Amino acid sequence: MGKTKASEKVRYFQNPDGPVIGVTAREPICVEGLYFRDVNGDGVLSCAGDWRKSPKERAEALAKELSVDEKIGLIFLSSWKMGLEQNNKDLVDETGLLDEEFVEKGSSIFAVVSTEGTTKMIKNCHVREFILRANPKPDELADWINELNRVAEEADHFVPVLVVSNSRNENGEVVFGMNDASGVFAAWPGTMGIAAAIKGTGDLSLVDDFADCIRREWDAVGMKKGYMYMADCMTDPRWQRTYGTFGEDPELIQEIFRRLIPGVQGSDSGVTSDGVALTVKHFPGGGARENGFDPHYRQGQWNVYQTPDSLQKYHIKGFLPAIEKKAASIMPYYAKPAKAKSAEQFDRNGNPLEWIPVGFAFNRAFIQDILRDQMGFEGYVNSDSGIVQRMAWGVEELEVCERVALAINTGVDIISGSYDLESAREAYDRGQNGYYTTQGHPVPEGYTLEQIVLTEEALNRAAARTLEERFALGVFENPYRDPAKAVEVVATKKDWEAAADVHRKSVVLLKNDGALPVKAGAKVYVECFNKNPEAAASATVELKKMAEAENVELVEDYAQADMAILFVTPSSGEYFNATKGYLELDICDGKEVCDVDDEGRPADTTHLETTLSGAGRIAKIADTVHANGGKVISSINFTLAWEVGNVEKCSDTLLAGFDTYPSAIMDVIFGRFAPVGKLPITLPKDDSVLKVNADGVCISPNDVPGYDKDQYMPEEMKDENGKAYAYRDAAGNYYEMGFGLNA
Repeated sequence: MGKTKASEKVRYFQNPDGPVIGVTAREPICVEGLYFRDVNGDGVLSCAGDWRKSPKERAEALAKELSVDEKIGLIFLSSWKMGLEQNNKDLVDETGLLDEEFVEKGSSIFAVVSTEGTTKMIKNCHVREFILRANPKPDELADWINELNRVAEEADHFVPVLVVSNSRNENGEVVFGMNDASGVFAAWPGTMGIAAAIKGTGDLSLVDDFADCIRREWDAVGMKKGYMYMADCMTDPRWQRTYGTFGEDPELIQEIFRRLIPGVQGSDSGVTSDGVALTVKHFPGGGARENGFDPHYRQGQWNVYQTPDSLQKYHIKGFLPAIEKKAASIMPYYAKPAKAKSAEQFDRNGNPLEWIPVGFAFNRAFIQDILRDQMGFEGYVNSDSGIVQRMAWGVEELEVCERVALAINTGVDIISGSYDLESAREAYDRGQNGYYTTQGHPVPEGYTLEQIVLTEEALNRAAARTLEERFALGVFENPYRDPAKAVEVVATKKDWEAAADVHRKSVVLLKNDGALPVKAGAKVYVECFNKNPEAAASATVELKKMAEAENVELVEDYAQADMAILFVTPSSGEYFNATKGYLELDICDGKEVCDVDDEGRPADTTHLETTLSGAGRIAKIADTVHANGGKVISSINFTLAWEVGNVEKCSDTLLAGFDTYPSAIMDVIFGRFAPVGKLPITLPKDDSVLKVNADGVCISPNDVPGYDKDQYMPEEMKDENGKAYAYRDAAGNYYEMGFGLNA
């Protein structure tokens, strides 16, 4: 340990009316009083090093100059550990920042692959992108990224390292692969909470504040690319990724992204040197899940479009701003379109859809025809993690090397989730050595030779597209950041205050029968409920501390209370694994539900599901408090579109939050803030509107948002107002998108 960190070695060279050049290892080139990056170490100014030329021109020139192996290194990225995560300190570099462990056949949910230590991955394997899952402090993150780029400076060609992450600016439970970190950067409510605040206030400018905060914080630490945000329209409420969406309104999703993309990237015309590149996901919309099953596992491998033209009407709309505002990249989903389970769908030109039953990353009809040719997308395509190994839906018969080639030849430019460098090299070599033409190996049925081998032309195209992003971001000139400045930027008070304000605005008041606001002197009982009893107990302790600060009497026995405040945080299923049955949305404990068979259809066997431990106690508490003439206030955290009957019927007041700060909800409860939020999703009435028949078809179509489902529901299920799907409380209010009381 003890080697000087890159952060302490950076030297800067200021160009008059031009970019700053930051270096640690390789001297810049000086021409006519101007400084330039020495990209290949020969001391001669190249097109790639000349910041006066366009990013596109520089990228195309450098792509042609790189070796085949250097280009292969650019078409992969995967999760990576920082040195501070390494328990064995003999396996870190001298600075302690880089993890240098060799991992033989490391296994993840996405792939099995061997990897070298960080330095060798950069210098020998030519890898230049890493996905960060850890949650370091701002200065630690800046130090690490600086060190990665110092190593890159010592390679044959300087190609800056990009560290990529899922979103980090929302509050909530940290879940691998969805939101990997929370609490270090300014934490806003969940994305559905942001949508709830906008629906309630009509103020889209809060998106500008959100985006600007992200741009400044991420740029300050040197993290210049985000796997965010989800433009998916939520249509099946059992989709685990519901809470990463902005809800079920395709028009609102469009409006949010029209401001979010330029706000984060730095301009209306693409990324800038002080911007952060966005990867908008998951094209062509992941919400059309078959009964909620996710394509991370086999039962969810199909996108179903049961109603005519729903692909264009609901699902693709959210991606139009990604083209209009020039998002750096778009991520296709794993799933494949299901013709047999769908009504007629159309492309952007109004022609019948070409149904190719392979995952969207391999699907020419979607990636090339619709996204690029018809929609005009000019950025690069970044696959979701695991498409060439464990989630290779529709192309399972191909070898991994053939899948890599097929993805790249279809139009994917970078493959996420593994470093299949050897497979890519094999795909290239097979195109050179006659593997299929002279060695006698058959081309897999249904494919052409050109689809399953890699050519230098294809590698050049992919490399040029991703390199152009780096040039536009300015990291070829200066990838380095000041760790102390990073701490200062992330601590900016106005960002945390703006986030806290949106937390308050995200609270939706669903029901209020005289319980709000809580009066001074009331005897108050508080308790938190969670699927995890330990988490519930811990949250209860924190909620009691908040209640103690109020002008009320806190009681330990609800039988003595004239007011009960219950915070309800349900949870259902696992993100990367199928449940035994359909994802449970009822707020329940030990409920008997049906299993599903291998095809996702109801089975005769059953199992028990719990989404909230001790859920039955809510009614017991409510009965006791009501018997004493008291009131019950319940707040539910919505990560999914929960069936709320078991809580609403017990509550005089019902509030909805979306990974909203408990303190913000308490501000509403105690009258410091008048609720303004409106539901961004529709809450299903009960199990009857999610019933799946013996053929696996849901009574409410999987591809239609909740606000539009009633037009497809059986007439006999509709009430006097023609509504069947949304939950209706005793006051006659439907808990549908856009609903929310103000008092």
